[in-house]
Amino acid sequence: MAAVSAAMVKELRQRTGLGMMDCKRALKDSGGDIEVAIEELRKSSGMKAAKKAGRVAAEGLLTARVEGGYAQILEINSETDYVSKDAGFLAFVDKVADAAFATKNTDVATLMAGELESARESLVQKCGENISVRRVGVVEAGVVGSYVHSNSRIAVLVALKGGTSELAGDVAMHIAALSPQFVSPDQVSQEVKDAESAIIKAQPDMAGKPEEIVEKMIGGRINKFLKEISLTEQPFVKNPELTVGKLVKEAGAEIIEFVRFEVGEGIEKVEKDFAEEVAEQLAAKK
Repeated sequence: MAAVSAAMVKELRQRTGLGMMDCKRALKDSGGDIEVAIEELRKSSGMKAAKKAGRVAAEGLLTARVEGGYAQILEINSETDYVSKDAGFLAFVDKVADAAFATKNTDVATLMAGELESARESLVQKCGENISVRRVGVVEAGVVGSYVHSNSRIAVLVALKGGTSELAGDVAMHIAALSPQFVSPDQVSQEVKDAESAIIKAQPDMAGKPEEIVEKMIGGRINKFLKEISLTEQPFVKNPELTVGKLVKEAGAEIIEFVRFEVGEGIEKVEKDFAEEVAEQLAAKK
């Protein structure tokens, strides 16, 4: 069983908004697995979906290239925000993005072979930080659009059938803001729906109710859940009177797919408790 550290408890509290003892207990029960602890806390407390992991804190930036019906986004990571703003880092990002776009290469290992890897190694030596070309995302269709948030930490690509690049750009901006998981409810897998149903069924307000009432309540909440995570059902961020689906349909278009990247998502960054850091530093001086 993994030890439960103060940093883990802190992260779980940040993600759930629940008390320290509840979070500590849930982590112990889950063997230190934060995602399992969140699921159990949702069942026991009725809490809505947790925030994204606080440990996802890798730095770097995203950049996009669009031409005709082809669009690409690229993520390159650094260890600190300071380096991600350095002129040398920015020049390296442009160099890699230009090469990826010109060759339509989405395999990072192949892309970085040769000259680009040498450039990365030189940059690492110069800035003293690890630099990583992480991933490339692509959409290709009759109409494509992109949106890169002003801090370059979120980038989105959208592919449409019909419509205009301006419409695709508006939809991409919406996706950046509200982070849908699927294009439409019919794309949500049964596995996802079953997992959410189990969480809903285990919540406190379900206890003691007749099975038929429970099933009816689950059905209603699942429908709400599907609307919340599906792009076409979300109120459009620039005009909440319209859903994104209606906006696109009125323009004679259809959403084919989208790609949304956020810097550092899914990368674990080790966070130590401050007291642990001090203790380690003192021990190192002995």
